[in-house]
Amino acid sequence: MLSSIFQSSSLPVLEQVVNFTEARHGVLAGNVANLDTPGYKTRDLSPKLFQERLKEAIKTRRHPEVDKYEGDPFAISSADDARKQEARELAAFRKVEDSMKGVLRHDEGDVSMEKQINEIVKNQQQHNLAIGIMSAQFRLLRAAITERVA
Repeated sequence: MLSSIFQSSSLPVLEQVVNFTEARHGVLAGNVANLDTPGYKTRDLSPKLFQERLKEAIKTRRHPEVDKYEGDPFAISSADDARKQEARELAAFRKVEDSMKGVLRHDEGDVSMEKQINEIVKNQQQHNLAIGIMSAQFRLLRAAITERVA
């Protein structure tokens, strides 16, 4: 009974977000720690890949019997057109960003303190958001169990 309450809520999703942000924080902190290590190449866990896989897991959890290719697989919606247009527009910026990834310092390292701190801050904000939502859900659950006003 109790496990079904937790599984039907967003708590398992939030738990995965918290686990991911904790793991990513360790990787980013390692990059900062190795800032002056000659030849050190930065490492990272891809937030985009994590989000894509999390979306797939949520979709599968909600609709386990639904086929991935339901409907007309060749139909193109206006949302698909908009995404393709956005991808084309961002392609020029990605080329610039990709060209900067290969820039090495005199010691052949590629760690940028500014970029790492920026990524740590974004990761921390995502972590804090997930923890805040989890806390609010637990407060609501406690209020429902004790029959008090939250």
